[in-house]
Amino acid sequence: MKFNYKFWNRPSRSKSKLREWVDSIVFAVIAATLIRWLFIEPFTIPTPSMESTLLVGDFLFVSKMHYGPQTPSTILQIPLTHQKIWGTDIPSYIRNPQLPRFRFPGFSEVKRNDAVVFNYPAELEHPQDLRVHYIKRCIGLPGDTLSIDSAQVSINGKEIENPEKMQFSYLVETKEGISTRTFKRLNISPYEVMQSGNYYRIQTTPETAKALKEMDVVTRIAMDMKPKGERQYDIYPKRGDYPWNADFYGPIVIPAKGMTIPLTFDNLVRYENVILNYEGYGEDEVKVENDKLYIDGKQVNEYTFKQDYYFMMGDNRHNSLDSRFWGFVPYDHVVGKALFIWLSLDPEESLFGKVRWERLFKEIE
Repeated sequence: MKFNYKFWNRPSRSKSKLREWVDSIVFAVIAATLIRWLFIEPFTIPTPSMESTLLVGDFLFVSKMHYGPQTPSTILQIPLTHQKIWGTDIPSYIRNPQLPRFRFPGFSEVKRNDAVVFNYPAELEHPQDLRVHYIKRCIGLPGDTLSIDSAQVSINGKEIENPEKMQFSYLVETKEGISTRTFKRLNISPYEVMQSGNYYRIQTTPETAKALKEMDVVTRIAMDMKPKGERQYDIYPKRGDYPWNADFYGPIVIPAKGMTIPLTFDNLVRYENVILNYEGYGEDEVKVENDKLYIDGKQVNEYTFKQDYYFMMGDNRHNSLDSRFWGFVPYDHVVGKALFIWLSLDPEESLFGKVRWERLFKEIE
């Protein structure tokens, strides 16, 4: 008996130009999605909270491999989007179903002074993996006792080394105005200058403040520091009688995985936000009532944390919305480590002067 094998050798149909374009686009989207998820992802700096380490208009590459990439929890999402479809207010995702997240092994753990990209924990209206990205410096590690005295951070009772380009807010009084050219020569960003007549509030480094003080036009300059003991009501925790502010804060213990605390009133005030929102409980499983914690309907008198937490601060210490205001960053919110600047555009400059050439491919320290 003979078999006809001709059906194995049918000539393949050539793809149309449209089909080739569609295939190429699909492949590019899949490849870009995998690269962004597993290896490296670009980010941009929209605010001055990390000046002058990072400037508005800096474009960064952030490594997912250092701390380990995480599997997404939101699976019904348009690829290469975050919260909304480009140029619209239309959500780019459907919230449910949500999958458990898993982190693959990374090169290293989060270290003190790392510039870390993370999902903003307080943005509870979005799924965890789609909360807006923040970048701050990791100041406190799990288990550390952190305090701030006169704007100086101490960990476990010892003052830490400050970032090289850390900035503060200064009040400047002058005989006459200071020109924009002078501020630019001193590398003071226009985003960091507020003027009222001959008075200024600026954000700059202590070294630059010293240089300003020596100018003939300046009659007085002083750091704009809050007094010790003055309660700042937007500081974390939001309730409780703590005389804390951005310059005098703590001491407070940063939660660590496996750490057990007694649920005194003070501890409940400091950590209820963590337990209620970041420890993986459903809305009906945990609640605080009459200053007592209930899990599955039963009152508990002590609590053991399920994951590590971090304390993040911006290098621009008086112009940064950070852990002093909204609390700790959970480990599962950590996205990656900022590596280097691949492009930097000055939004205040014209077309030909827009590129900050000296910042291209600059490593982030």
